Amino acid sequence: MEDPIRTSSAARRFPQIGGLSAARPIALLLLRLVIGYGFLAHGYAKLHRGPDKFAALLTYLAVPFPHFTAWFVTLVELIGGFALIVGAFVLLLSVPLIILHLVAMSTIHIHYGFSSVNTIGLTGQGPLFGPPGFEISLLYIGGILVLAAFGPGPFSVDGALARERVRDAP
Repeated sequence: MEDPIRTSSAARRFPQIGGLSAARPIALLLLRLVIGYGFLAHGYAKLHRGPDKFAALLTYLAVPFPHFTAWFVTLVELIGGFALIVGAFVLLLSVPLIILHLVAMSTIHIHYGFSSVNTIGLTGQGPLFGPPGFEISLLYIGGILVLAAFGPGPFSVDGALARERVRDAP
């Protein structure tokens, strides 16, 4: 008799490779692309507006060295986002990327509750949205933890380097 868990519709659609679904590399790639693009977009927005604008917010929050911190965060988001997209240094970069979201969550977003979409009114042009809560930060942190735990997958710089090391091993 067939095991119903092993013959689920997902199991029939995605063949198993060494006990793991063949969809796993695609899932890791998509997760990297989405999270990497998010960091890249946030870093680019800070750079485009000028890190001095972000530094003003950091000054308001009494963050030490606001101008240095603004540039540091901007560069970590840009470099980290690009590195996630190509799948390079994922485990190493997961630490500063998670720290950025923990700080943003605990200093800014926590005051606005959980929801990332806070509708505060309706105008003739449509809904009016308030500041986002900490939901998005939790989603980013969760995604980064998945990538740190399972690796960036074979469609990545880290995956290519790992295959190269195995090939060159005696």
